[in-house]
Amino acid sequence: MKLTILGCHSATPRTNTNPTSQILEIKNHMFLIDCGEGTQVELRRNKIKFSRIKHIFISHLHGDHYYGLIGLVSTFRLLTRETELHIYGPKGLKEVITLQLKLSDSWTNYPLIFHELTSKESEIIYEDEKVEVHTIPLNHRVYTNGFLFKEKPNERKLNMNAVLNANIDVAYYRKLKQGADIKNEDGILIKNETVTRDPLPPKSYAFCSDTVYDESIVNVIKNTTVLYHESTFLDKNEDLCIRTKHCTARQAATIALKANVGTLILGHFSTRYNGYDEFKSQAQEVFNNVLLAKDGEVFKF
Repeated sequence: MKLTILGCHSATPRTNTNPTSQILEIKNHMFLIDCGEGTQVELRRNKIKFSRIKHIFISHLHGDHYYGLIGLVSTFRLLTRETELHIYGPKGLKEVITLQLKLSDSWTNYPLIFHELTSKESEIIYEDEKVEVHTIPLNHRVYTNGFLFKEKPNERKLNMNAVLNANIDVAYYRKLKQGADIKNEDGILIKNETVTRDPLPPKSYAFCSDTVYDESIVNVIKNTTVLYHESTFLDKNEDLCIRTKHCTARQAATIALKANVGTLILGHFSTRYNGYDEFKSQAQEVFNNVLLAKDGEVFKF
């Protein structure tokens, strides 16, 4: 699982700070999460192939999370894309994007498929044989979702020495990986656990931005491998959280602790601050395993 931070700051873009956008690579998928202004420039800067992006997830309709989307959709058209593009986001997103395409007479030459979200309960919005994606209902000034990406259980690993010694035909290797017991070429039933090893545990990634402190998400993200949680403010500006419906670094860490996540990544920093080390130190007073997002940073788990 690999996470590339394209932008991790709130509000307006600057020369050295980009609004929210990130790429998650999981089980051979490349998911774009949010698409703030300048996202396609950052995709190029980070040498990410546009053609691999087939699913885009938009958390909410504040500009710093989706104003880059129409530009990216249009660039795909100029690059003569043919592959379907699926966009998941709040109701109204389709209207906004298609109006811009209509007025500029720039209809895509590839299938553009919107999946508009309205539910205030967590729901599964994408699934295949390797991955599933759930919404994480968040409490912000407009309808907002985070997204939980979960690997499905991995296949068992073959212990090749044991497999060969057990005289199992190669035709049954697939079934062994799926956990089945197999009869060998002598007709003897071979127990799966004697010739395979346990797979690596499936990984998961939760993206939570933007939201006020809200413990209702804890059960949705329980035991997640990695949590990215907004941390717009430091403790000294906590009074702004209720009015703006954002969080402090300490509040994000409290959610991580209650949800028993493996790693917390802080992001969505207010540009009022000159540095971000204090975000980490305040969070670590609550939860130890804390990382700071940074534009262009790559995390591998």
